[in-house]
Amino acid sequence: MNSENFGLSEKLVSSSYIRQGSQARRSHEQLIRHLLEQGKCPEEGWSESTVELFLSELAVMDSNNFLGNCGVGEREGRVASSLVARRHYRLIHGIGRSGDIAAIQPKAAGSSLLNKLTNSVVLDILKLSGVRSVASCFVVPMATGMSLTLCFLTLRHRRPKARYIIWPRIDQKSCFKAMITVFFFTKNTKSHRNNLLEGDELRTDLEAVERQITELGAENILCVHSTTSCFAPRVPDRLEELASMCAKYDIPHIVNNAYGVQSSKCMHLIQQGARVGRIDAFVQSLDKNFMVPVGGAIIAGFDESFIEEISKMYPGRASASPSLDVLITLLSLGANGYKKLLSVRKEIYLLLAQELKSLASAHGERLLHTPHNPISLAMSLDGLQAESDKAVTQLGSMLFTRQVSGARVIPLDKEQTISGHTFRGFMSHSEAYPCPYLNAASAVGIAREDVTLCIKRLDKCLKTLKKEGNAAQSSPQVLLSGHEDTSQGVTEQK
Repeated sequence: MNSENFGLSEKLVSSSYIRQGSQARRSHEQLIRHLLEQGKCPEEGWSESTVELFLSELAVMDSNNFLGNCGVGEREGRVASSLVARRHYRLIHGIGRSGDIAAIQPKAAGSSLLNKLTNSVVLDILKLSGVRSVASCFVVPMATGMSLTLCFLTLRHRRPKARYIIWPRIDQKSCFKAMITVFFFTKNTKSHRNNLLEGDELRTDLEAVERQITELGAENILCVHSTTSCFAPRVPDRLEELASMCAKYDIPHIVNNAYGVQSSKCMHLIQQGARVGRIDAFVQSLDKNFMVPVGGAIIAGFDESFIEEISKMYPGRASASPSLDVLITLLSLGANGYKKLLSVRKEIYLLLAQELKSLASAHGERLLHTPHNPISLAMSLDGLQAESDKAVTQLGSMLFTRQVSGARVIPLDKEQTISGHTFRGFMSHSEAYPCPYLNAASAVGIAREDVTLCIKRLDKCLKTLKKEGNAAQSSPQVLLSGHEDTSQGVTEQK
């Protein structure tokens, strides 16, 4: 409805009522105007009606929604199911053009505007979250692993003779496979067999990194691939030192910041690393940081031309779903709403640490001391290991069947082969961590009720396993002599 239509409406309905409706409409349009002018996440979240009005306005700008459109091409935004069309708000053309994910589509002005605004709003959120000097970013419809691969492929074009990636070990398959996909052979990826054990924490072995650089030659190294967010007792890499080292030897530096946006500490590490040294790009997951469906990531960096180069490496146009999901979410939350979620996450981290520490003490275990990990916690399981080799893994199964999701149980001496490369002590980020343990994390969106139920169910599981272990120890055992050892003594079998 424009001003002319509102004027015509006054012939049908009382002008005072129409003016009131017009003013209500203008309040929605003013919010949209501010978004277009500033390109930033609004301070306060929008109502669903404002979000839907905005998306409807974008959709009618795409050719598939033109009233008189006649399409004779192979891709005309045709959708067989009206349910699917409504699911995507009739924004069907996706983002980008063939060969460039950032390009404007002539027949999809609305979808193109959606793409540009999403990248601008996300950039604003990255700055608000702590990386204030970030220059550019874009949303890509791939999860973190494939997004890292896209960064490595871009560097491979820049450094065609480079054969190695230096990677402080982090036991997540997607990180390793992201590198293998680029080089095809595991021998081209140099990882540390062990991180440094400092107290309970596993930290970056800086001497080993520099030693590998000098042994391999800086010109032969594609990049250093570091990590912020990770499972305790692994803690974020020493980004400032690594960034300084990369600047010293003129080696690119890619940071896996998978779920680090929600942590001010992780974002501060990236900001400081870029300030004192070199960070070329950092990659983060949409679903882990913004509570949207899986399938998208943000690639960001401090050199706008390099981020543009990465975006152009993406082959073809792409789905707009991840961009649409995160834009709807951030417009609905607003900057203040998102900051509130991050604040609550920090509070619950302290609660989770306190509850796990109390529970561990009650069961003769301890909360591992990992102060440099701002998201994940770990509790030892030495007592379970002493009861039975299978008890540790059994705990993981028991928790899952009791609807405790996300908790990870890490046994000793597990081996895992990925693309021909065998990791000893897999999932513990080390070949020989001193004890088995359980992981739990305070991630964005967690509620106090989650912690309460988790601790209650974990306590029951530990008590059950201890009871079963005691019963097994007191049950009769057959001796080699043919006698049976019981709790009352040895009796002869007939």
